[in-house]
This record gives sequence, C-alpha cells and structure tokens, in this order.
Amino acid sequence: MKNNINKEIKICVVGLGYVGLPLAVALAENYEVIGFDIDKKKIEELKKGYDRNGELESKTLIKKKLLYSNNQALLKKCNFFIITVPTPVTIAQEPDLTAVISACKIIGQNLNKGSIVVLESTVYPGVTEEVCVPILERESGLTYLKDFKVGYSPERINPGDKVHTIDKVIKVVSGCDKESLDIIAKIYGQIAKAGIFRAKSIKVAEAAKVIENTQRDINIALMNELKIIFDRMGIDINDVLEVAKTKWNFISFYPGLVGGHCIGVDPYYLAYKARVLGIDPQMILAGRRINDGMAKYHADKIIKTLIDRKFRVKGAKILILGATFKPDVKDTRNSKVQDIIKELKNYGCKVDICDPMLEEKKEIFECKHIIKSKIDRKKYDLIVKAVNHSNLKNIKADYLI
Repeated sequence: MKNNINKEIKICVVGLGYVGLPLAVALAENYEVIGFDIDKKKIEELKKGYDRNGELESKTLIKKKLLYSNNQALLKKCNFFIITVPTPVTIAQEPDLTAVISACKIIGQNLNKGSIVVLESTVYPGVTEEVCVPILERESGLTYLKDFKVGYSPERINPGDKVHTIDKVIKVVSGCDKESLDIIAKIYGQIAKAGIFRAKSIKVAEAAKVIENTQRDINIALMNELKIIFDRMGIDINDVLEVAKTKWNFISFYPGLVGGHCIGVDPYYLAYKARVLGIDPQMILAGRRINDGMAKYHADKIIKTLIDRKFRVKGAKILILGATFKPDVKDTRNSKVQDIIKELKNYGCKVDICDPMLEEKKEIFECKHIIKSKIDRKKYDLIVKAVNHSNLKNIKADYLI
C-alpha cells in the first residue's frame, strides 16, 4: 500500500462519549482532529464548550485544531480514523455491535486510499478483522492491506478518575502489519506519556482488553459471594478485609454493585466467543450471575430492615442516595440501582432518589429526583446509600450498599 499518511496526518475520532471526547481533545494538541458524532445536540453542546458527562472543563474543549461535527462529508478529509463507540449487550446478554457496524459504514463511505482505521471499543477477539474489515471494503470499494489498513488500541478510560488519565496509562497498540503498527504507535505516542506497548497482533490486543474487565468482574463476584456468606454469620466483611489485606500478597477487592458499560458488559463478549467455539465459560458466567444477583440481594435485605424496624413494607417510603453506576460520575447506563428500585417497587415501596450529580433531571428510573443537600428525614422510613458520591458522604443512611 502506498502510504502518504506520514506527510500529513488528519485524524477523525468517531464517537464522542467518555472515551472518544478526551481522546480527541488530547490528540488535538499535535494533530488536526475532527470529533465526529451522530448526536447533533451533543455536537452543538461541545461547540459551546459543554461536556454533558462532566469530565472535561469548557476551556479544555475548545481547541484550534479540533473541529466537532456530525457532517459525514468532512470525513473524506481524514486519513486516520479511530472508532470509540459503545459496545453494549442485547437483552439476551450477547454482543451488540450495532454502533461499531454503523461507524464502519460511515467511515467506509468516506475512506481514502492510504488510510488507517483503529478500533478502540471493547470487543471479542476477531471483531476488527472479521467484522470491521469486510464492511470497510464493501462500503469503500477499496481492498484491505492494499488500499487501507487497520489496528486495534483498547481504551483504558476510567470515568470520574482524575488520576489515571489518558496521558498517564500505558497505551496498548496493534496493527495489521509493521507499517501500520509503527504509524499507530507514533500517533498514540504523542499523548501516552506513560508509554506504548506493542501487542503481537490485533487479536491479542482485543483479547487483553476484554480480560481486563473480566478479571475484575470475577474478583468482585468473589467478594460479593463472601459478603453473602459473612452476612449470614453476622460478620462485617469490611472488618475481614481489613485484616486480610495485611498479608503482602492479598489482592484488595471489595463487594458492591457492578454496573456501567464496561465491567458488567465486557465478560459477556468473551463468553459469547467461547460458546461459538464450543467452550462453556463457567467461571466467567458464574461471576456475572453473582454480580447481577446483588441487586435482588440488597433489595431483600432492605425489606428485612424495614420489617425489623416495624415498618409496613407496602407503602413504605424509601430514599435512595445515588443513581449512577459508580461514585462521582453522571453516567446511569446499566446502573444496578435501577434494579434495586424495581425490586423494592415490586414489594409496594414508594421510592425517591437523591443524586446531586444529576441536577438537571426531575425524574430518574421512574422515581422523583430530590436534589436538595438537606434531606427531610421525617418524610422517609428508610434512607439507603447506594452510591458513595463525594457530595453525599455527609448524609447518614440507615442501610449501606
């Protein structure tokens, strides 16, 4: 492939969410960048310096070399594409590659010879070459390896984390050949001050990403199962962990709700691929079952707390503190707090939510949203802290998740 990408690199980041937006902003320090998203309202917000996710400040969003747009025609000016779109699962807990496929179609329709396309979204091994490449070829009329190349560089963005930012974590890169790998490493190397790690192949990089969150999911599942066991014994698991972590090789994980768009989703991608290969991924799915079951476990314990305090369950007024999937972020996607609320409503409880991270919302998960920092405790039979936001730490709760 005759490649002129080194002469003038113009990047397009497709998908401006928690991953794509900070990436586009960082790359714009050294390159001309188009931040593309199909959400017209989001583009208008970004042009005005507003990040609806609350991750980046206004002054950071406005850069001379960064253009926000939902105009597909502008992609024709680019020769380096990065796909950072969501990869959720279906109701059947199978991979939903709709956004990735759509992004590939858009890029393919605007792909020039000599371009490189890099996928960052979490997928099972094989998606970049077996799903993305055929779409790019079909839509562009170009030939893979001859006219364009691909790579995979797993995202490692942690929403709400101000320490492990994009410049401070090692960036894994992979390419379909040495030439593409060198170029991909060079571009990401401009922003990844912690260093670049070159994976041996695209599939290796895809596999590494999907097991990062799978490993974490399984470890948290173990802690959740231990919590259930120790609760039955009348032992506080936090007291147990405080002792256990004094041993030099004990790895600290804690029980909790596992939601969001990564840890609670990624293991299903690997499990799906395993089943396609005729392998029963027992440990992976066991971890998922335990973590998905914690919402019901906590809801049942909340009901027991009401009964122990002599409150009538049906019609009981409960205030839930926190609605997002993790502390100090605005993201409510796949939040297990919603599952707890559904269980409580099945018992006939009346539920309100207080989450200052979501000030603009009047209702969350079909519940009234209370923003006030001072809570009228007399209105509620029970206050449950589900998410430990910094701005909720001073509110005393009757039940902690």
